[in-house]
Amino acid sequence: MNIVVCVKQVPDTWAEKRLSDQDKTVDRNGVDGVMNELDEYAVEEALRIKEAQGDGEVTVLTMGPDKSVETIRKALSMGADKAVHLVDAGLHGSDALATSYALAKALGTIEHDLVILGVESTDARMSVLPAMLAERLGASQLTFARKVEVGSGTVKIERQTDTGYDVVEASTPAVVSVVEKINEPRYPSFKGIMAAKKKPLTTLSLSDAGIEADKVGMAGSGTEVAEFAPRPPKQAGQIVKDEGDGGSKLAEFLASQKFI
Repeated sequence: MNIVVCVKQVPDTWAEKRLSDQDKTVDRNGVDGVMNELDEYAVEEALRIKEAQGDGEVTVLTMGPDKSVETIRKALSMGADKAVHLVDAGLHGSDALATSYALAKALGTIEHDLVILGVESTDARMSVLPAMLAERLGASQLTFARKVEVGSGTVKIERQTDTGYDVVEASTPAVVSVVEKINEPRYPSFKGIMAAKKKPLTTLSLSDAGIEADKVGMAGSGTEVAEFAPRPPKQAGQIVKDEGDGGSKLAEFLASQKFI
């Protein structure tokens, strides 16, 4: 089975994030870039499926600037076989709609039976890309998977819900998004890190992938940030001295804030 894992480089989760004053996109230059945490679970699941089947190939696909190659190398050092990097200045500012279009076109250049993604990215937290990608590919979508079982031409998952899980089964090709409960990602070994440097890495531009320039980037996106403002500084809290009437004062405060 040929599996493609879509990964994304995002600003460090613990770093303070802000938007650029120039174009209102996420400022990625002022913070370290790391692999989206949930994508690590997607890479791990792809490797486990390959290992369980005893054959197949795991390809990593990412869309982003030149520095995104750092995230690609991490996925390769975990055990992925090869990678494809979609990189072009024309992609800057693409929203989820434009990104799903670009990734679908890039996937058209890669032989695959299964596409796996993390359920969301930590810089946007929209959780819509897997469904959009499946729609563009005309493939089955199985989202929020906490367990994945691959058969002969089929994929079955336990789809996490608020009350438990649903069992969903579909034929391949399919797009699967996974949650963090699905596994425990492996740490890259020294041998894996060294081997990653020699694994194939293909770079695609817009023209290489057959992407129409007017359908990506800020001009080709269906959404935009119209206005933003910095979060106001945290103000000092109100101190209430309990003189036997602390409960009443607390109730009055909660009522004033419309909590009760």
